[in-house]
Amino acid sequence: QVQLVESGGGLVQAGGSLRLSCAASGGPLSRHQVGWFRQAPGKEREFVGVISWNSGRTDYADSMKGRFTISRDDAKNTAYLQMSRLEPDDTAVYYCAVRLYDGYYYPYPRQYDWWGQGTQVTVSS
Repeated sequence: QVQLVESGGGLVQAGGSLRLSCAASGGPLSRHQVGWFRQAPGKEREFVGVISWNSGRTDYADSMKGRFTISRDDAKNTAYLQMSRLEPDDTAVYYCAVRLYDGYYYPYPRQYDWWGQGTQVTVSS
């Protein structure tokens, strides 16, 4: 059983940056991938990006490339989502999620087994 806790959300002005954290407990994530998703009011949960824990390789939704960066700290069992040049349309609840890694990246929420509670990011114009 993996437990995830996100943190780092808040209010930021357009053009600013935030770093979200996803702290995992319940065991090492060496065989897993960590996905980041976001959900704006009235919208479906949207894929942001994913990291394979063992290799550190990442993949992103096309619209996120260049502004968002995912990383992980194995010693802290924590994944990060660094967001830069934030825009009001980035306002959402951001979630991290975990599933086993089998060589493929998965962009759909239903494909993940464990979820954090989410952290709110609000970007003001």
